[in-house]
Amino acid sequence: METKNREKMLAIAAGAALVLLLLNYLVISPLIDGWQNRTKHIKDLKDRIANGAMLIRRQDTVEARWDYMRTNALDSNPTAAEKQLFTAFDRWVKQSGATEGSFRPQVQETDDNYSTIDCRADVSGEMLSILHFLYNMEKDPLGVKINSFELTSRDDNGRLLTLGLDLSGLVLPASAQ
Repeated sequence: METKNREKMLAIAAGAALVLLLLNYLVISPLIDGWQNRTKHIKDLKDRIANGAMLIRRQDTVEARWDYMRTNALDSNPTAAEKQLFTAFDRWVKQSGATEGSFRPQVQETDDNYSTIDCRADVSGEMLSILHFLYNMEKDPLGVKINSFELTSRDDNGRLLTLGLDLSGLVLPASAQ
């Protein structure tokens, strides 16, 4: 009789374990996963709301920055934009007293919202003229940025320098300007 009770108890325990396992797989795990997904979704929504609120607070600054970029972007016609960039480069060189080296522009189509004119340019001169060139370039409102540069010495004393620049000029489509 004792053996039959033990078998019944083991069968009940095995059945209860099976029910608990099925309950875990079919009910508890999906509920926990759903809870975690909802928590993540709520966090993402809160982050988006905070980001939107920050943009609303900074609206005037963002719009002013956009107006500045739009106003100072290169012409939407690639040929005119290259000419505009070359004219600015020539102006920076003349104002600084540096010697113009090479200037090689190339239009880079990025997407429908904007494109860039990437340019490899070289100037040479003494340290002061190179500094003036960079200053003139930086104070110019034209939408140009330096991606990278190399500064090399052309003599043993380091008095004559060559500045190699990789520039990018912002070109907005005519509809954005």
